[in-house]
Amino acid sequence: MNYWEHCKDWIASALEYADGTHNLEDIRVAVESGQMQLWPHDRGCAVTEIVIYPQKKVFHVFLAGGELNAIIGGLSDAEKWAISQGCTSVTLAGRKGWGRVLASHGFKSTLTFLERRIE
Repeated sequence: MNYWEHCKDWIASALEYADGTHNLEDIRVAVESGQMQLWPHDRGCAVTEIVIYPQKKVFHVFLAGGELNAIIGGLSDAEKWAISQGCTSVTLAGRKGWGRVLASHGFKSTLTFLERRIE
């Protein structure tokens, strides 16, 4: 199965909330190069990346699209892989609704990402 073709519409939809940081081609190149990881499922997908800080390695869910249950159901395998890579936590930035949905899966709000344009 061509996972990119299977997932690209979900990825494109999720990118609408990324405020122009990446386009679909940027994600494809990052996944193909190994900089990001694609976690495809029958009814959804997630794109992740490992962020290395001086004192910590974090598994960051960059974006996700498709059916909510498919996305959440796929996190278990992704997290096992992240642990094997030395990651000690999982992060994500998203709309406030994700906080409510993921609370029952052990996630808690620790930071709020804010932005102000300085053009």
